Amino acid sequence: MSGHDNLAGLTDRWYLDDSTWSKVRNALLFVALIGWIGCGAGLALDPDRFYKSYLVGFAYATFTCLGGLFFLQVMYLTGSAWSVTVRRIVEHLVAAIPACAVLFIPVVLGIHHLYEWSHVEEVSKDPILSQKSGFLNVEGFIIRGVVFFAIWSFIAWKITSQSLAQDKDQSIAHMDTASRWSAPGLVFTFLTVSLAAFDWLMSLAPHWYSTIFGLYIFAGGGWTFISTMMIICQLFRKNGILAKSITVEHYHDLGKWMFATTAFWSYIAFSQYMLIWYANLPEETIWYKIRWEGGWEVLSYLLIVGHFFFPFLVLLARGSKRNLGLMFGMAFWVLFIQYIDLYFVIMPNFYKSPAPHWLDLFGWLAPVGTVGVVFWSRFRGKALVPVGDLRLEQALGHQNI
Repeated sequence: MSGHDNLAGLTDRWYLDDSTWSKVRNALLFVALIGWIGCGAGLALDPDRFYKSYLVGFAYATFTCLGGLFFLQVMYLTGSAWSVTVRRIVEHLVAAIPACAVLFIPVVLGIHHLYEWSHVEEVSKDPILSQKSGFLNVEGFIIRGVVFFAIWSFIAWKITSQSLAQDKDQSIAHMDTASRWSAPGLVFTFLTVSLAAFDWLMSLAPHWYSTIFGLYIFAGGGWTFISTMMIICQLFRKNGILAKSITVEHYHDLGKWMFATTAFWSYIAFSQYMLIWYANLPEETIWYKIRWEGGWEVLSYLLIVGHFFFPFLVLLARGSKRNLGLMFGMAFWVLFIQYIDLYFVIMPNFYKSPAPHWLDLFGWLAPVGTVGVVFWSRFRGKALVPVGDLRLEQALGHQNI
């Protein structure tokens, strides 16, 4: 029995009933099943397009979970009290990282459909690919992927297990352990996520390079993570779950994070473009050139307006961040526009003009639905908030100044 149990009567039920858990689990299983059935049909009918569409969905789901890992480590390192009531939701999403490792398998199987450098005959004819072959090769790609997921999964397990253990004994030692692991974990997360972005996405155009591309992708993952959190918390609220534990004050702080990641992504995106434009080197400008022609320029303008100006101006005002309906809608917009961003990063490497395909939907549903199933399964039998955290009462009474 937690020492905080007396607070539950003043706030919410902190455990899901089996009926609610089962209904949501079944809905997510259905979404994942439909996604995988569609992917299976796509693999049989058009494997080349399947792997391309699937890569967008895989990157979307994986970098969202990794954005959560970043957020979780920052919460522990800063001693953030306000975030305690939303932290268990973060932990369960982060716990889906090992599932993303399984989702990586189709990317490996489709390596010859996706990456030019995976073809020995192409490498032998291209001096630039030959010079990069020591790094860009099939064996290295697979080994690095396994190492990345092993590091992320270990860090996620080490931190989340402390929180669950603290539910039982309320020992501050668990908080200290999680904080100690978060410090080096944050460094390793930044380095490995950047390398993963280079491997999985930047190497689709192996002649091109950007030293901040990994940060660009990581920022986008952080953005979708915060928006996913906003949606989950509000769906809980609409169904009478944690309606008093996660208050307008907490949504205000989540809104601040949404605004911050909007500004940060925009800063990185502009910095990458500005440096390449200023240097004006053909091997660098080609990446943007193909995205300003053949219809891709429409997505370029959409990202400028929809990924920066629109959310930036909406989220700028304090009142906006405290308007739950507005923030709910904005979170869905973020999830949509970030998918467009990843599509914009990946697809122009293969197609001269936008070519929407039914596999784009199923390639997104399968990995996102799978992560959703793993995420939700973690709630069974566990408190919805870290009931053993010594800062829980402080979090429940949190007020923005």
